Amino acid sequence: MKHSYLVIDDDLTFAETLVRRLHRRGHAAELATGADAALDCCRRLQPTRVLLDLKLAETSGLQLLPQIRQLEPAPAVVILTGYSSVATAVNAIKLGATHYLAKPAGLEEILAAFESIEPLAPPASLPSLERVEWEHIQRALDEHEGNIAATARALGMHRRTLQRKLLKRPVRR
Repeated sequence: MKHSYLVIDDDLTFAETLVRRLHRRGHAAELATGADAALDCCRRLQPTRVLLDLKLAETSGLQLLPQIRQLEPAPAVVILTGYSSVATAVNAIKLGATHYLAKPAGLEEILAAFESIEPLAPPASLPSLERVEWEHIQRALDEHEGNIAATARALGMHRRTLQRKLLKRPVRR
């Protein structure tokens, strides 16, 4: 069965490549780079599947997710991010995401995420100390609604130290 996809991502190179690969597979696919364009495309095209980046230029995918899920008919939504954490994964699933994937993810992995109805398998090994620190910082940042100064105070660290840690890519495991 062929589906219609909406790819919401501000990384144009990645998104355009993904849309082309979906077209080659016979699926209808559109690209939106911002929240307003994404909601307009969702209303106009009524896609059956949405691939949503967690961090868009002007907003968070988590803020856009409930608005997408309220549309009729509600599409399946997979969150895709380069900044994965347990806290954001839990929030995404609570807000109605079908699945949550970390970049880089290939087309086969993305399509499998839409087909998957089983819960995510737990990791095979314990995460590294760096990964646990990243998760803890992300959870605290989420609790303080993205306020870096308040998060730094809550974590007992200097604001600049927290900003340096946030600029780094998360450790895989």
